[in-house]
Amino acid sequence: SRERIAVLRRMYPAGTTVQLLSMEDTQAPPPGTLGEVQGVDDAGQILVRWETGSSLSLIPGVDFFRIVQKGGKG
Repeated sequence: SRERIAVLRRMYPAGTTVQLLSMEDTQAPPPGTLGEVQGVDDAGQILVRWETGSSLSLIPGVDFFRIVQKGGKG
């Protein structure tokens, strides 16, 4: 829903650092990899640029990750 997307965008502003805990994807970076949030798309996926150089999105509720440092304004 539009409200859910707005909440995700507040929770994961661009510049937020996240750490991957687990992801069910053959292209996934290894657990423990850090990444920088680029934004949240209209489908509710968190767009991440990983320190490995890949830019695979996180899917809340499917992938497991944690915020290391909040980014953005405020």
